[in-house]
Amino acid sequence: MILSTPAAASPASRFLRDTNLRVQQSSPIIQVRGLEKTYSTARGSLTLFHSLDLTIQPGELVAIVGQSGAGKSTLLHILGALDAPTAGTVHCASTNVATLSVREAAAFRNREIGYVWQFHYLLPEFTAIENVAMPLMARGIDRRQALETASNWLREVGLEERSEHRPGELSGGEQQRVALARALVGNPRLLLADEPTGDLDESTAGKVFDLLERLHLTHGLTSILVTHNLDLAARCTRTLRLEGGRLHATA
Repeated sequence: MILSTPAAASPASRFLRDTNLRVQQSSPIIQVRGLEKTYSTARGSLTLFHSLDLTIQPGELVAIVGQSGAGKSTLLHILGALDAPTAGTVHCASTNVATLSVREAAAFRNREIGYVWQFHYLLPEFTAIENVAMPLMARGIDRRQALETASNWLREVGLEERSEHRPGELSGGEQQRVALARALVGNPRLLLADEPTGDLDESTAGKVFDLLERLHLTHGLTSILVTHNLDLAARCTRTLRLEGGRLHATA
């Protein structure tokens, strides 16, 4: 895998931009209309989103930026059926996720969505390969088959030789690569990444994003990336700024 600096426009980035018009002709994989999210606090109601609209087409790699506290992570949680909106509709992969029961939402997430967070959330007592295999075993897939698929994914992220290491024996970059393999082991259509390079140094962050970008293309993913790194955001299909409770396209 060729390392490029975060500010450089890679061939994959150029491919994403070149195919943007074709992507826009597809049926949306995410369509949000009139989204609102209100929390009750000791000081009264806090409203994060004001009639927020969002449309994302299959194949897009979209960056969401904005100040801390703007609601970027909350938006990802709602898109990924981890949280429910106060009002509005949220269609993801042809499913109205806002209407799912707790059990239905869990099954939907396992089938359709891969998550990567700023912290890897790998289980420390299990090996890398066991961590990657867990989403498949949660589906009821045979352990042997799940481990075989997990091994293939560790090979794809360049960590096949580290499969029997526990998370504490891996570097930060390696931990995030395992987390990325775990997110994709079930072949989801949508990848949600919340500051996946936020805890990494600049060089390692560039390598992890290179990998994410390559997997996005080779596996036909639709990906949404929350990031404070504007150089990485510039490599995405498009960038949206969350401000004042709404999303705004950037130049």
